[in-house]
Amino acid sequence: MKIVVAIDSFKGSLTSKEANQAAATSIYSIHPEAEIVQVPVSDGGEGFLEAFHAAIGGEMIELMVRDPLMRPVSAQYLLQDKLALIEITQASGLTLLTKEERNPLVATSYGTGQLVADAVRKGAAHIIVGLGGSATCDAGMGMLRALIDSFAKHGNWDDIGELKHVLFTIASDVTNPLCGENGAAHVFAPQKGATPAMVRQLDERARKFADLSARHFGYDRSEEEGAGAAGGLGYAFLQYLNADCKPGIELLLDTIKFREMVKDANLVITGEGSADHQTLMGKLPMGILKQSGDVPVCLIAGRISDREDLLKAGFTHVACINPKGITLEEAMRKEVATRNIGQTLLSIMHVIISHSDTYKDI
Repeated sequence: MKIVVAIDSFKGSLTSKEANQAAATSIYSIHPEAEIVQVPVSDGGEGFLEAFHAAIGGEMIELMVRDPLMRPVSAQYLLQDKLALIEITQASGLTLLTKEERNPLVATSYGTGQLVADAVRKGAAHIIVGLGGSATCDAGMGMLRALIDSFAKHGNWDDIGELKHVLFTIASDVTNPLCGENGAAHVFAPQKGATPAMVRQLDERARKFADLSARHFGYDRSEEEGAGAAGGLGYAFLQYLNADCKPGIELLLDTIKFREMVKDANLVITGEGSADHQTLMGKLPMGILKQSGDVPVCLIAGRISDREDLLKAGFTHVACINPKGITLEEAMRKEVATRNIGQTLLSIMHVIISHSDTYKDI
């Protein structure tokens, strides 16, 4: 029996690797002969760097950059030959700030630009940037300022020759534009500490920046899918660095040849912190489902809504790992989440054994 385990991180509780291990340990306890392939996964946010490092190897480069409040912070990115992988949470992540420090009017993406600049200096010809979990809503202006400070001799963007031959890809499942009711400020800034008045200021600031940029370049990419990702950082990569945008999980699964990996599998297990109708809109478990072919896919999550819709989408089994009545604080404790994943997988495997005709050759 071959089982592929590819569970997203349970934010604030377990990394993808830890969630996978909890599931694998449970399966081994009743199927010690099983071949279990653990695949660390991420859709572009936290864990993106770890997932790609596990997939392709390479060297983790560590350097001091600026956090969202311009304080020194140690950050890493992955360099594999001419390919660099950057996870923006390393320098510009919301987790770098306390709740009291969150202020997207002040928070800057400058540190992400420093990571990009270092990768370029070290010879990267293709840079993939995982967008997700940012503390910022500066439309990428901080990131661009860091690149100007690093490379522009006269403080002018057009002087930067070092970036002209670098291919950029942004990894994100966000399809929002930069501005407007569905834009970066209105949809995401409140999660980063913005008041309604701040949201209006942020949206207006982004709109003015996009107008100025469009006049300068003669084109406008602020309405494109992904422009609103990471507080508009996606827009800066699209507009200024001619990036293309792809779903993060699609990039990862293509890189590791996931379709080939699961061809002879009997079962795939995936999961995320909260599964609902948004899962169906291209989030990580859907990426796993789409690339699993006719192999049954079980979905686990810390919270389940719209269960029937998830089953109709093609998941063979949908299970909430948390018992009724558990508090959020208790559920997010690492040891509790680990135990609950294990118990859920025991239940799933017993169901599979009793309905073996539903599953592939089990």
